[in-house]
Amino acid sequence: MGSSIAIVTDSTAHLQPGAEEACGVTVVPLQVVIDDEVYDEGSPEATPAKVAEALREKRAVSTSRPPPAVFSDLYEKLAADGATEIISIHLSAEVSGTFESAVVASRNAPVPVTCIDTRQVGIAIGYAVESAAAVLEAGGTAAAAAEAARTRAAAATSLFYVDTLEYLRRGGRVGGAAAVFGGALAVKPLLGIVDGVIAPRAKVRTSGKAIARLEAMAIEAAGDHFVELCVAHLEAEDRAAALAERLADRLGEQLVPTRDGRRVRRMEFGGVLGAHVGPGMLAVCVAPLT
Repeated sequence: MGSSIAIVTDSTAHLQPGAEEACGVTVVPLQVVIDDEVYDEGSPEATPAKVAEALREKRAVSTSRPPPAVFSDLYEKLAADGATEIISIHLSAEVSGTFESAVVASRNAPVPVTCIDTRQVGIAIGYAVESAAAVLEAGGTAAAAAEAARTRAAAATSLFYVDTLEYLRRGGRVGGAAAVFGGALAVKPLLGIVDGVIAPRAKVRTSGKAIARLEAMAIEAAGDHFVELCVAHLEAEDRAAALAERLADRLGEQLVPTRDGRRVRRMEFGGVLGAHVGPGMLAVCVAPLT
């Protein structure tokens, strides 16, 4: 990276392929817990397919944050390797204790650590990380990189379609959606990240109408900006591919290509987020360039 400032993030950021190495970012895994067995996100035992299977079988599936000691050890290692400052960029403190763990560890770190609560989940965090890395690559300060990450995260729109609220309700992550939808779990909910919390954005009766509304909301979020855009899913590959194609056609030249040249990034959610949204989930992240 050409900088003595290190960047740390967590596995829910879902960085673009190659970004971790290109941007010099260290990723701390969250954990997926299946029947009391604890696995790092990204491990063979906690693939999206295995998490989805466990959910369908109604096995006990939960998630866990990294403890402060993990961050403490990492901050010490990065300092020993030559880092003079660290920027630690994480998912919303409203839905995970990961940010809190980073803050606790930062207090006794051997070098200054700036901890950032992006108030986002998923790919929006990755875009914030890449914006911070770009500032450092251009010779910017840690303060400027941290501000770039906060600004990019705040500008992003994260939208979700889930087949059922049941998995979010089980994990206690449903937030304000519970008050709106109550027990009407047959409703096809459209959710978003609002002030760091998973909250309702629309209430739709059929999956087809819900996905069409998701597409319309993504177009609205893009406005007339140049944007990076990602469509994510959990065991809904065909739906995700079709949605990505429609969005690519509609947004055209507004789309900033991915690292591998595609106009719309498409990916499957990892085990941690997948554990809370369940099979059939579709998500869109629209991240304007700032």
